[in-house]
Amino acid sequence: MTTPQKMSDPTEDASCEVPPVSPLRAAWLAVPVFGLIILAAHFLRFGNMGLALVLVAMAGLCFTRLGWARIVCSIILFAGSFLWVQSGIEFVQIRMAVGQPWVRLVAIMGSVCAFSLFGAWMLSTEKAAVRFFKDRSTALSQAAVFLLASGGLWLCRAMPKNMTLLIADRFVPGSGVIEIFIIAVYAAWLCGLLLDKRTQRKARSYAWAFFSFIFFGQLALGLLGFTTFLMTGSLHLPIPALIVAGPLFRGSGFFMLILFSVSVLLVGAAWCSHLCYIGAWDDRMSRVYKGKTGRLPAWAPKVRIVLAVVVFAAALGMGLAGVPVLVAVWAAAIFGLVGVAIMLFVSRRMKMMVHCSAFCPLGVMSNLLGKVSPWRLRFSDACTKCNACVAVCRYNAITPERLEAGSPAFSCSLCRDCTAVCKHGAAEVRLFGFASPKVTHIFVVLVTSLHAIFLGVARM
Repeated sequence: MTTPQKMSDPTEDASCEVPPVSPLRAAWLAVPVFGLIILAAHFLRFGNMGLALVLVAMAGLCFTRLGWARIVCSIILFAGSFLWVQSGIEFVQIRMAVGQPWVRLVAIMGSVCAFSLFGAWMLSTEKAAVRFFKDRSTALSQAAVFLLASGGLWLCRAMPKNMTLLIADRFVPGSGVIEIFIIAVYAAWLCGLLLDKRTQRKARSYAWAFFSFIFFGQLALGLLGFTTFLMTGSLHLPIPALIVAGPLFRGSGFFMLILFSVSVLLVGAAWCSHLCYIGAWDDRMSRVYKGKTGRLPAWAPKVRIVLAVVVFAAALGMGLAGVPVLVAVWAAAIFGLVGVAIMLFVSRRMKMMVHCSAFCPLGVMSNLLGKVSPWRLRFSDACTKCNACVAVCRYNAITPERLEAGSPAFSCSLCRDCTAVCKHGAAEVRLFGFASPKVTHIFVVLVTSLHAIFLGVARM
């Protein structure tokens, strides 16, 4: 006689499907949907077509089963209630100033505010959580990524007074809000993939390649004469080492260096495995052939450190000596071409990222600054030394000796490929020495948000 199996709760398993809800039982969705549409009408009235369209799109997300969409829509409706209070106060003050009646206006604005709050509350109930069951275990993290990415891009859009950062605004003024929404939705989707061990390795690699494609695609269009796709309208060599070497040579232009440093402090050496526009090339080359990754000789990583010292010292020396810019540009171009040759002929053959782990000077800086960041990769006592992580590490950071030591080598970029293949959960991303699913979620939220922001503004 077989033992009956316990039925699983579909709200706990993101892969489960639930029967469709009847139209009558889903009628409560009208409250948050109309709340968002009323907000859209408010912004349309004041000529903000872009934001109005985004809010209508958010209302459309209410008809999906996405857990993160429920949270985001609830937060927007809650924030919208404060907008109605502010607008109500302003309208009442205007009416009072001209001696017109204002009590009915207070009642109307108060009702709209209450309607918005009611919609926010309805989306926060357990009933709503059951309906929006997809990716429920990662919904909060995906919502956080959506808000951080959209907030970061909004700040980027608002800060410069003499430069339009978002490409959509350059073609259609005001449409940058729509671009922000699209990137934020993409970021939320990507966050879910990066939090799933079954998909995180491929998702990181393809998302990284997508970022590099967008970056260099815009550069190619700029070279063809479409200067709208360039950040400043002037061209620079897209070589990562110049992020440090450029300011050393010029004695100015520290923006990219500051951006790089802040990014590394936030997510550690993950800059090299998620955000570097050149590193994605090395990653692609290392995946051309199937099979286990190769191993570099013990002296190879030390060469990268020596090379970094030589490159940065040469940049500083040429700047102090007054070497012509053209000479410096040629030297940088030759260095960059050598790096590309290493990717094409060495990384591809060895099935590992030789350029990033044994050549790139900026990688050394990322690893060094990463020691200041609180993020670490460690191997717990649960490690069985099965070497599954050794077979997938493309940064020459994990060897049987490093497993015995309990930590990867200096070249580790926190790509987390090892955590995806470790069946025992021994490979852990730690924050201030602590490891837990929440720590992993925080890390993925930060790195995905930065990826999305870079996708929107990173151009030459």
